[in-house]
Amino acid sequence: MKPRAYLLALFGAAGLLLVLPGLSQATLTEVGVIPATTPPTVPSCPESQCLVITRTTGFQVKVGSTRSLVTVPRAGSIVAWSITLGKPNATQTKYFNTNEGGAPSAALAILEPQPRPNLTYKLIAQSPTEQLQKYFGKSPQFPLETSIKVKKGDIIGLAVPTWAPALALGFTNETSWRASRLRSQCSNTSIQSVQSVGASVQYYCLYRKARLDYSATLISTP
Repeated sequence: MKPRAYLLALFGAAGLLLVLPGLSQATLTEVGVIPATTPPTVPSCPESQCLVITRTTGFQVKVGSTRSLVTVPRAGSIVAWSITLGKPNATQTKYFNTNEGGAPSAALAILEPQPRPNLTYKLIAQSPTEQLQKYFGKSPQFPLETSIKVKKGDIIGLAVPTWAPALALGFTNETSWRASRLRSQCSNTSIQSVQSVGASVQYYCLYRKARLDYSATLISTP
């Protein structure tokens, strides 16, 4: 059974109240799903402007007027994550494999906002890294063998040690995402800046008019 079909069979539709062993009225929520009022977009590749996420950990700040899109709304467990991928052609894929550290890959990152310095986030957990090339042009969902505990206010991020064609363009200046790069390296996207578990990093670099196309499945209880 495919991962997405497995989860739907196990948990039902998103937002449904569930009764699971040891839980009462567990709520299933997709954290990071784009608002229904926002025009749909898809990752840029294989268009001539094929832009991808490279060698960093990032999270979405806003999509249009919607803030806190990837902020955990209540305590619970992350049981799966999803990503929507463009479909780079062979030439584009070879270029990125050669220049961005190898085959496309990504993992889900759980960030805890820190009180100071400003814009500092600690990476408290991360899912196993998934290889992405066989999923080009699709929206795979990856169930987690071991769920990740989260609390209200944590941030769901995306860790990309190499590259991932999951950058959607065509938004207004209101839409933006942040990356774990040093302030002096915001324009140098080929320097490795993916965050390590346990490390606290300032997310200075803000990128506008684009969206990281990922989400996470949260199971929570009252």
